[in-house]
Amino acid sequence: MSMLGMKWKLHGTGKSIKPGHVVAPDERLAWPLTIGVGMQHVVAMFGATFLVPIITGMPPATTLFFSGIGTLLFLVITKGRVPSYLGSSFAFIAPIMASQQQFGVPGALGGVVLAGVALALIGAIVQKFGAGWINRLMPPIVTGAIVALIGLNLAPAAKMNFDAAPVTAVITLATIILVSVLFRGIVGRLSILVGVVVGYLVAMLRGEVSYEKMEAAAWIGLPHFQTPEFHVGVLGLFVPVVLVLVAENIGHVKSVAAMTGQNLDGVSGRALMADGAATVLAGLGGGSGTTTYAENIGVMAATKVYSTAAYWVAGVFAIVLSFSPKFGELIATVPPGVLGGAATMLYGMIGILGVKIWVQNKVNFSNPVNLTTAAVALIIGIADYTWTIGDLTFTGIALGSAAALVIYHGMKAIAKARGSVAEPETEQAGLPPAAKAAINAAAKRMPKKR
Repeated sequence: MSMLGMKWKLHGTGKSIKPGHVVAPDERLAWPLTIGVGMQHVVAMFGATFLVPIITGMPPATTLFFSGIGTLLFLVITKGRVPSYLGSSFAFIAPIMASQQQFGVPGALGGVVLAGVALALIGAIVQKFGAGWINRLMPPIVTGAIVALIGLNLAPAAKMNFDAAPVTAVITLATIILVSVLFRGIVGRLSILVGVVVGYLVAMLRGEVSYEKMEAAAWIGLPHFQTPEFHVGVLGLFVPVVLVLVAENIGHVKSVAAMTGQNLDGVSGRALMADGAATVLAGLGGGSGTTTYAENIGVMAATKVYSTAAYWVAGVFAIVLSFSPKFGELIATVPPGVLGGAATMLYGMIGILGVKIWVQNKVNFSNPVNLTTAAVALIIGIADYTWTIGDLTFTGIALGSAAALVIYHGMKAIAKARGSVAEPETEQAGLPPAAKAAINAAAKRMPKKR
C-alpha cells in the first residue's frame, strides 16, 4: 500500500491541527475529518469540472466519472507525493468545440486521446531528463501568449450564450464578481460556483430551465460512455493544448511543493505522465481532458491539510455521484444564460492568466522579440485565422501558438547572429548585480499577506 501512497500516519491525535502545523501528504486526520475535507475538495472542483462538459455538450456524469478515476490514477502514479485533484481542463474547450463541428463528438474524443498520449510522452522525457528543456522551448513570453489567446479566442462563444438570456447572464456575472470581492477564503474561491447557483435560481424563476430529460432519467445507472474516432484533422486543434497543460501541470506541482515544503522536482515527470494517462482514459470513454486543479490547491491553503487521503475520498465520491444519471441530467439543465455569464468571467480569467505569467516573470516588452511574439500571436488567435493543408486545418489557437514559438525562436536566433537586440528579455535581467540583490532583499522584507 505504501508503494501506492496509501499508507498514512495519523497526524497527532487526528482530531486537530496545532497552530503553525500542517497535515503532510503522507499523514491524515481521523477518518470523519478526512472525509469532511474530501467533501470540500469535491465542492471546490464542482463548478469548473461541470462547466466544461455543459459548454461542449458532453455528458456531465461521464466527465465526473473520469475526473474521479483520473484523480485516483494520478495519486497512484505519483505514489501519493503530489496531493492534487484532476478535473476538466478549460484548455480543451476551444479544440473540442471546433473539432465537433467537423468530426462530431467521437472526433473530438480522438483529439483528447492524442493530447493525453503526447502529454504522457512529454512526462516520460521530463522524468528522464528534467524540465529545463521545456523552459527553453517555452519561455514565459511564449507560454503567456498561448494561455492568453486560448481564453480570448473563446470570447465569441461566451457572447452567443450571453445573448440567449441577457438578464440571467448579467445576474450570474454580477454574482460572481460580488462574491469574489466580498468573501475571502474558500467562499471567495468558489465564486463561479456560487454565481452559477444564483443564476440557475434566476433562470428557474424566468422559466428558462427544462427538466424533461432529468425526470426521465434513472436514479442509478452507468454513465454514458462513447468511443473516439481518430482524424488527422484534429491534430492542429489539440497540439497547443498540450503545451498549456505542460506549463499548467508543472506550475501546480511547484505550488504544491512550496506549500508542503517538499522537493517535488523528482516527480514532475510522473505528474505529467499521470495527467496524460488520465486524459487518455477520459478520451477513450467519453470524458473531457483533465488537469490538476488550482481550486483544490486553494482548499489546501485554507485548511492546511495536504493529505492525499482527502483526495482519495474526493475521487471515490466523484465516481459514486457519476452513477446517478438523474444527477448528471440535473447538471445538464444549466441554461445558456447562466453559461454565458459564467463563461464571460471564465474565459476572461484564462486570458488574464496568460498576462499574469508575463507579469510574474517580469517579461520586458521593450525587447522587440517579446513584443512581436505576443502581438502577432494574440491577433492570430483572437481573430481566429485559419490555414488548411490537405486534411489538416489549423485554426486561430494552433496558428497563434505556432506563431509564438516560431517568431520567438526565429527572431532570437537572427538577433543573436546580428547582435541587433540589446534589450534584456526580463526587466530585472538588465540590472547590475547590486541592484538585483537590493530588489530581492526588499521583497523579502515586505510583510506577507494574511
